Amino acid sequence: MRTVLVICTGLILSFNPKTWAQEGLPIYSDYLTDNYYLLYPSMAGVANCNKIRLTGRQQWFGQDDAPQLQTISYNGRVGDTPSAVGAMAYSDKNGYHSQTGAYLTYAHHIMFSRNMIDANMLSFGLSAGMIQYKLDETSFPSGDPLIGGIEQSATDFNVDLGFSYHLFDFYAHVAAKNILKNDGVNFNEQGLSYNNLRTYLASIGYVFGSINSDWSYEPSLLIARRDATKETFFDANMKVYREMEFGELWAGLSYRRSLDGAQYTDGSGIKSQKLQYITPFVGVEYKKFVFAYTYSYQSNSVVFRDGGLHQITLGFNFGCRKEKFECNCPSIN
Repeated sequence: MRTVLVICTGLILSFNPKTWAQEGLPIYSDYLTDNYYLLYPSMAGVANCNKIRLTGRQQWFGQDDAPQLQTISYNGRVGDTPSAVGAMAYSDKNGYHSQTGAYLTYAHHIMFSRNMIDANMLSFGLSAGMIQYKLDETSFPSGDPLIGGIEQSATDFNVDLGFSYHLFDFYAHVAAKNILKNDGVNFNEQGLSYNNLRTYLASIGYVFGSINSDWSYEPSLLIARRDATKETFFDANMKVYREMEFGELWAGLSYRRSLDGAQYTDGSGIKSQKLQYITPFVGVEYKKFVFAYTYSYQSNSVVFRDGGLHQITLGFNFGCRKEKFECNCPSIN
């Protein structure tokens, strides 16, 4: 398995350096498990509780150097003010490449409602932090001039900016992530660094629910665009909530599709395929504790190995205030 990873790494570095470029915190589907703050700094302190969330993501169990991600985050209001703060740290490893990062967030929420019952709120947030990139070439085969045989590392400062709008049962978010240019550790044979990690995100959603009903339904859509590589993908999501005496249950399904194709050869000619992920997820909020499980399956014809990505989310809510709004708005009530 180690030999295969070395070969794949060499191919990526030699022929497709854009694919190897780091992007900061990876954009997976974990935001759907009650953690939009991972994507949008404007969501810090939106809810009526302070939130702590831990996530662990793993692919290819039992394989050395398999992709894995861990995150920990906190966000909450500053007393009864419209200001909020947040903090996030993560570790992302994929073969011989790894990155760790930490961000601090400030968010502000502006109410347009004439009363404290109707939800009509505009939020903005700014996150600033450090990202350290590493590329370990110490165990690579020698003799290739493209491989230095050392551990390369770089630490960069970057910022994310986001806006959110909640109106009754409707919400919308936009964000620009990794706005500043990074040095990174990626260089091609001409010594050029791919340092533009800027990504643009946009989400919209609506929560449907009947009066006095314990059920609610939330369709949503996310679109992401990477500036340097001009890659675009979207998530089409459906989430269902069930109110319980002890808290809340939810389950959902997400479908991710890239709008940019990649060519491959299957023995009979050259074909094209687009990245596709199918992600079911379930979760429960028991009193102040949160548990969620997410499974992502890549449905393309050509993959490195069959099997999906497993993710566990653990959470704790504290310092909760009384629910203010009469709406189907689980992200803020």
